[in-house]
Amino acid sequence: MPDLALSVLDLVPVRTGQTSANAVAASIALAERADALGLRRFWLAEHHNMPSVASTNPPVLLGVLAGRTHRIRLGSGGVMLPNHAPFVIAEQFAALEAAAPGRIDLGIGRAPGSDPVITALLRSEGHTSDVDAFPNHLRDIEALIGPDGAGLRLATGEEYTVRATPAAAGAPEMWLLGSSDYSAELAGRLGLPYVFAHHFSGQGTERALDLYRARFMPSEHLSAPRTFLTANAVVADSAEEAMRLALPQLQHMARLRTGTPLTALDTVEAAAEARMTPPQQQIVDEMAGRWFIGEAGEVAERLTAFAARFGVDEVMVSPGAAASAGDPIDRVPARERTLELLAARIPQGELAAA
Repeated sequence: MPDLALSVLDLVPVRTGQTSANAVAASIALAERADALGLRRFWLAEHHNMPSVASTNPPVLLGVLAGRTHRIRLGSGGVMLPNHAPFVIAEQFAALEAAAPGRIDLGIGRAPGSDPVITALLRSEGHTSDVDAFPNHLRDIEALIGPDGAGLRLATGEEYTVRATPAAAGAPEMWLLGSSDYSAELAGRLGLPYVFAHHFSGQGTERALDLYRARFMPSEHLSAPRTFLTANAVVADSAEEAMRLALPQLQHMARLRTGTPLTALDTVEAAAEARMTPPQQQIVDEMAGRWFIGEAGEVAERLTAFAARFGVDEVMVSPGAAASAGDPIDRVPARERTLELLAARIPQGELAAA
């Protein structure tokens, strides 16, 4: 099996019967397992006011994970910058870097990560980053988190230096995230590492990566394009079992895309009894065909071919296996099992440090 680094994208899923505390505990256990298996990164997404997602505040949760892991890189996948003041994000991630030196990634996205009501609440104080000013804010954060900080010229003509932390010994690694041509072009123009969200729809990947690589301009921190891809994966001892474990998340996404009111995630048993409308079932079938669902050998081969097709040496999997009714309330063993089976087929070794 060719060298391929594996990483994890987590939304801190909440299933029926769980509290937020239970869901966070399960994600801590997942991060600890990824760390022990030698995976490269563990990133948390930012979503708000969703019954099935508890990753509302990546910097806070990353601080918890920093104290529970030892070597894996931790990051945001991503912070949705239009919801936040750039200086606050710079301070948060500079503090994380100080707590876990050399292990922090700052992945930044441009989407709001929620509905218009929540977006208005997040921005109600009037100090959000304007979407149109997004490129400038990326540059600001990059300067603020560095050891030298950023220089401001005051109305009096004086120079004023601003630092996200008083005496930085290093800086988080910044990544631009996206699912469009805009993000690919901007990442290339700014000389930033780039991640295309292939797990969203599985479309537009080749065009985005070609655009990123073609527009890339070397920067102070990066001399050549650097990228990886995201993918949804469910791995079990058989293809049938993997599909059974994937069904709750697939059905949940079908409900989301057809405007059905959302709840916490179903258990495997509840999903097996659920009834989908014909449009929902079509979405389930289409997504299942794009996801990496199956037994370990098959999925490992597909992931390796996927990485080779797009010229990347790292794939970040979102482990979509659901919990069964008899599972511990603060763990999702099938998610941990997905990582274990993949790591056994795609040994990580020194890949995590690359």
